[in-house]
Amino acid sequence: RLSCFDFLFCRGGGVMEDIIALEFKDRIAFLTLCDTKGLNLENLEMVKVLAEKQEEIDRNKEIRAVVVQSSVKNFSAGAALTFLQDVNSRFIKDNLNFLQRAFSRFQELPIPVICAINGICYGGGLELALSCDIRIASRDAKFSMPEVRFGFTADQTGTTRLAKLLGIGNAKKMILLCEEIDAEEAYRIGLVEYLVEKEELHSFAEKLAKRVASFPPSGVRFGKIGVNVAAEGNTYASLMFEQAQSIYCFGTEDKEEAVKSFMEKRKGVFNDK
Repeated sequence: RLSCFDFLFCRGGGVMEDIIALEFKDRIAFLTLCDTKGLNLENLEMVKVLAEKQEEIDRNKEIRAVVVQSSVKNFSAGAALTFLQDVNSRFIKDNLNFLQRAFSRFQELPIPVICAINGICYGGGLELALSCDIRIASRDAKFSMPEVRFGFTADQTGTTRLAKLLGIGNAKKMILLCEEIDAEEAYRIGLVEYLVEKEELHSFAEKLAKRVASFPPSGVRFGKIGVNVAAEGNTYASLMFEQAQSIYCFGTEDKEEAVKSFMEKRKGVFNDK
């Protein structure tokens, strides 16, 4: 079996537009990595296409949730060899801010982003998963952050998000030891929130997306932002945000409809007003 390091150095190519698909269905955006080579390798052009798809999602105000998934054997094996070979300090200076912004964009969206992870999820692929709100792993998923082995470290928000999600100890263990962990261990340490059978992965992700898409949009929006504000560590700012969002939400039509529909035991109809 190939190790994570063998996969990291597989050569990748192809037309970038053809390896990321975007579909809107039932108020859900399905962003699918679909490189037929099966590795969904990352390079600058791939991230540019990702950024374009993110903006397309943001422009569609009917969308209430996003599912990021792969239609091939693996979620993503990280950076392509050709990408890493071309990178130097000038490239980093010119492009890293854009790369970090693209990997942070999902947290700026006012809707939840659910990541369905199968197979290999290494390096930049793991950083993409970390940028989402909720992660689901199939039992065949494998995770690694192997950059240190090659003389650098995760720089597309990986060290920042991994430390906040797992705590310093587990983050250092993954980053400094470059170990691969399986789906069970990822679930145990909190790297993923759900663990499902391989054949249930996509349907389970869609089920979660439909559930959250059925809720009042303002409640979902401010719930996501509120947790993100709290994660920054300023208790006073977090409490002030709670007050501000509550003042707004209690004045919305959707709040009235949510309470009324619950009492009447019917499905609520929400118009983001």
